[in-house]
Amino acid sequence: MNKKKNSVHPSRRGFMKSTASAAAGFMIVPRHVLGGKGFIAPSDKLNIACIGAGGKGWSDIRNAYADGENNVVAICDIDTKLAKNAMEKWPKAKFYKDFRIMLSEMKDEIDAVTISGPDHMHGVAAMSAMREGMHVYVQKPLTHNIYEARQLTEGARKHKVVSQMGNQGASNPAQQQLVDWYNAGEIGTVNEVHVWTNRPVWPQGIPFPSEKPEMPTHLNKEDWDLFIGPAEYMDYHPLFHPFKWRGWWNFGTGALGDMGCHLIDSPFRILELGYPTEVECSVGQVFTRDWVPEFIPEGCPPSASVQLKFGATEKNPSDIKFNWSDGGIRPFHPDLIPADHFIGEEGSGNGVIMIGDKGVMSCGTYGRVPRLYKKGQEMVEMPDDYEAGIPYQDKPESGHQYAWTKACKEGFGSKAHQSLTSSFDYSGPMTETVLMGNLAIRSYALAKEGESGRRDFFGRKKLIWDGDNMKVTNFEEANQFVGRPYRDGWKLI
Repeated sequence: MNKKKNSVHPSRRGFMKSTASAAAGFMIVPRHVLGGKGFIAPSDKLNIACIGAGGKGWSDIRNAYADGENNVVAICDIDTKLAKNAMEKWPKAKFYKDFRIMLSEMKDEIDAVTISGPDHMHGVAAMSAMREGMHVYVQKPLTHNIYEARQLTEGARKHKVVSQMGNQGASNPAQQQLVDWYNAGEIGTVNEVHVWTNRPVWPQGIPFPSEKPEMPTHLNKEDWDLFIGPAEYMDYHPLFHPFKWRGWWNFGTGALGDMGCHLIDSPFRILELGYPTEVECSVGQVFTRDWVPEFIPEGCPPSASVQLKFGATEKNPSDIKFNWSDGGIRPFHPDLIPADHFIGEEGSGNGVIMIGDKGVMSCGTYGRVPRLYKKGQEMVEMPDDYEAGIPYQDKPESGHQYAWTKACKEGFGSKAHQSLTSSFDYSGPMTETVLMGNLAIRSYALAKEGESGRRDFFGRKKLIWDGDNMKVTNFEEANQFVGRPYRDGWKLI
């Protein structure tokens, strides 16, 4: 382990390497000696690379760059169109299409990496960076499957790197307001939680494409092979790239993967939940022929309803029924929320409701619009000045990326690291809960030929979960979805 990669001012190795050849005996002058408001010494800057530069990757690396407080030294994306903004903003950064080559060639120059590609790439890319001692910021969901999430959680500790998942709502002060209300006993003991989303908002629950269109002229076969990465090979199709991959299990994690880490975050954090004990689901059907539902095991369903169960915790002395729904299906108003109030966020398209024996709390995506309802009392909302004194609220996305860069400079185990709102110690187990819902959904679709040519869906049952050992104990066939096979050259560990 190169200690400099994980200590205060880890980017000094890159700075000193370049300056040493320029002038023997040159000394780095401390910032406080140079003075000048806003001056940042080169040795106080992180050297950051990004894996995935379009879409969310563009905002992640831009927010980590922090208007020049850090350096962007490398950009990696298989698609030059998606990477165009980043390449123009940081023309001196080295450009790569294969992150494995980037991490190998620049292992002594990169301090930290943002990882914002499709879900199926998160685990392998993050583990590759961590093995080099690089700090990592990984978009939600942390990984494509439960096994990867567990490996990244343990890997961050093993390699002593500062980690953060890209569920930026975790740094929203509204989340802390909800925690404060719960800790003050405002809603009492919780036994029921409802979480929902209007996703998918991309094609989902549709037949797997059979045609093989030509790739866009700016992509080639080598680019596409890099996009596939560790997943099973599939020919190019615009339903897979650049955005619609979310609806296909080979690459994405559906509505749960897209929004679960934003919405489930609030109750998971407030109640300090651990691994669920069981999960059960049902999914929406699509009919294009009378009496015969479409069978699309390669794709995520158009809608789903999932119930997870959690045992009592030190924070909440009651078992909890934890209900998720997507595809526009939402819960009904609890008794304490007036009929003319929206639930969750305005429009009620996404939200969280926590039902306790003394009251109800609700919020929307990222914990926004927190509300407290108690019998016989007026609704309570977060005070306008609540966020005063909470650091980095002047930064984009409540400083979620910025706080991570500060913690990288302080190092693994530092106070700044421990104060991060979504390090892998927290976001790893939370992601496992999200992906537990997908395990149930994929198990629900397991089928074999039955009598008279009808399909026998043999996985439609409640699954009992041993979280410590990552194993369904009552239905072995479901365990195939805990992890996944990896193509040669793309192993996780």
